[in-house]
Amino acid sequence: MRARYGVPLGITAVGAAGLAYAAGFEARSFRLRRLTVPVLPQGMRPLRVLQVSDIHMVSGQRKKRAWLQSLAGLRPDFVVNTGDNLSDPEAVPEVLDALGPLLEYPGVYVFGSNDYYGPKLRNPARYLFEKAQGRHGLNGNAPAVGVVHNPWEGLRDAFDAAGWVGLNNARGHLKLDGYELAFTGLDDPHIKRDRYDRVAGGPEPGADLSLAVVHAPYLRTLDAFTADGYPLILAGHTHGGQLCIPFYGALVTNCDLDTSRVKGLSTHRSDSNVSYLHVSAGCGTNRYTPVRFACPPEATLLTLTARD
Repeated sequence: MRARYGVPLGITAVGAAGLAYAAGFEARSFRLRRLTVPVLPQGMRPLRVLQVSDIHMVSGQRKKRAWLQSLAGLRPDFVVNTGDNLSDPEAVPEVLDALGPLLEYPGVYVFGSNDYYGPKLRNPARYLFEKAQGRHGLNGNAPAVGVVHNPWEGLRDAFDAAGWVGLNNARGHLKLDGYELAFTGLDDPHIKRDRYDRVAGGPEPGADLSLAVVHAPYLRTLDAFTADGYPLILAGHTHGGQLCIPFYGALVTNCDLDTSRVKGLSTHRSDSNVSYLHVSAGCGTNRYTPVRFACPPEATLLTLTARD
């Protein structure tokens, strides 16, 4: 009996331990990533940018709320929220509570698909099948049917009331210490809400710095932003792969971005132009897959410095 069942029982025990770690510890092991990006004109002081993404708030997530509130202690110059704040239609008040201290700082935001629609229960293996077939989001898949509609209008109104600038297929500006910062954003490409023709034209001529913001880093949006000459693109959506293999990395990105750039700082080329790209691994998960492995939840503090 021991020879026949010992190995399967051992595998089951290891799997159970891994699941307990992924759901019970790592999914709540919040981290802060710190990066330096040389994109400012010479003579401009460094700017500290806090990027938060993919909160996927579910009612009752007290540790996540407390951690997000604590980020205000970093005293960023401004905040960039790259979407997917919700994973529960009842969680809007808790998102606003979590982000309350950060709403005291200047900020900009775009929305992701989960701000508009509640998540659906699905087999995680489908992400692998869709990747193999070249299908991502609504890009080749059938439109979402029978989904829960989240009360995103409440988020939008609260962000706007706090002075955060909405960038869903829009341009916006912030003024900091006499500097003019310009932003160009897109609504979520994952559900085909992006309309680049509405914001095309490249960086603002009179701005000290122009940045690009989008939730899901689909190649068509990265190509457009880079070809137009934006020095830095900020995105989220990928969850860093969420379930990664140690010493190998992510298996999927949930979009057409390659896995080598699933999170962190990289570059993107289009025509003869090169942009920095930062993809946040985010700090939450879909409520139906509340696990992370070899990919802890995060926010990022980017220090923008002068170009070499």
